[in-house]
Amino acid sequence: MLLTPADRRRIVVLGLDGLPAPLALRWADRLPNLKRIAGKNKPLNAEIPELSPVNWTSFFTAQKPEKHGVYGFTSLDNQKYTLSINNFDQVLCPTIFDRLGENGLISKVINLPNTYPAKPLRGMLIAGFVAQSIDKAVYPPFLSGMLKSAGFMLEADTTKGIMDPAYLFDQVSKTLDCRINALEMLWNDLAWDLFVMVFTETDRLFHFFYPAFEDESHPLHNLCTEFMIKWDKAIGIVLDKFETLPEPKKLIAFADHGFTSLKTEVDLNTFLVQHGYLQYSHPAEDQWDSTVISSDSKAFALDPGRIYIHTSDRFKRGNVDSALTSQMSYEIKSALMALEFNGQKVMESVLTGTEAYGNNAIGNPPDLICTANSGFDLKAKFDRTEIYGFHGRTGTHTQKNAFFYSSDGQQIDFMHQTGQMVLDWFNCPLQDDAKGQD
Repeated sequence: MLLTPADRRRIVVLGLDGLPAPLALRWADRLPNLKRIAGKNKPLNAEIPELSPVNWTSFFTAQKPEKHGVYGFTSLDNQKYTLSINNFDQVLCPTIFDRLGENGLISKVINLPNTYPAKPLRGMLIAGFVAQSIDKAVYPPFLSGMLKSAGFMLEADTTKGIMDPAYLFDQVSKTLDCRINALEMLWNDLAWDLFVMVFTETDRLFHFFYPAFEDESHPLHNLCTEFMIKWDKAIGIVLDKFETLPEPKKLIAFADHGFTSLKTEVDLNTFLVQHGYLQYSHPAEDQWDSTVISSDSKAFALDPGRIYIHTSDRFKRGNVDSALTSQMSYEIKSALMALEFNGQKVMESVLTGTEAYGNNAIGNPPDLICTANSGFDLKAKFDRTEIYGFHGRTGTHTQKNAFFYSSDGQQIDFMHQTGQMVLDWFNCPLQDDAKGQD
């Protein structure tokens, strides 16, 4: 039997990518719509590493990384040693949209990171970062023509970054308009049970201009204020639409990680080179050229804080006996925990893969996973010669203090539990083999 709009039990998810709870409170006095939701719940903790693809995947699978298989932005081919950008193809478990669809429920999703290329679901999807082609970013396919006709932009052009602030602010303003246009296209028939709307524009700006959002005397603060007023109006559109929905209904709003001002970037591959664990066979063509990892290397890093022991059973060029993984991991961990910058400890923690993800993690989990203290941005480039430095960014992610709000006051602690909240709302459990992972 088809449900009428009045019969549905709806939940709305508002994603505010990268929004830290302390900054939200600071801006709430100036932004009336943000004030409606800020400060009502305690902040969330991101899954580690605190990256968008890891954490948005934890939302839409209701699983931790060890169950969905996404551990970072990139994956290394263990035969060819080439890097590729992770996307929806690397997600190794069912999604909450799959589970809802199996129960006859409809999901509509806009700009959700790591859902590219789009896959069939019971509903409609416009994928977010790292979407490259509108044709491959949507389901069902007819949405492509509608979006192209409306001039939809998948992503802001950030290539000019900090060198051209006006251009980048204009770009994110245009993408924000596109998100709202898509919202009007997909929301208004009310033929859905779950609606997901993600605004990623704050994350894009925070990477390049975060101090300007905190400091009212910063020369770019007025530009930040203009954007935040527009962003707040977009939030208000979602909140107003939610208020008009009939009961029963629920709204949750959250960020995938926190943010703070950058103290310095910290390149782990340079650290490993300087400590004799990593050797390069030839100069790198660019920062992503992982083919330079030589057969003499004992370990290497991938973004942002993943370290892999170069074992012979795992990698074609590996020369480390797997029996030595624990010993070498301990050596590297000890050296990293002693790392300091201007008298400040760089690392909050360095965990083994087993400590972080258990014994049965799927995919390609790291042997060590590093979490930096606030303000340090871990990198894993292949063309740098200095451990510390600035490379065009002024803000960085944090694992703690991610924004969270629930309209019914429900409180959770970690990102994967947001997806579980959605399933619980519909009394729709995870598959039996995925239960008990909280």
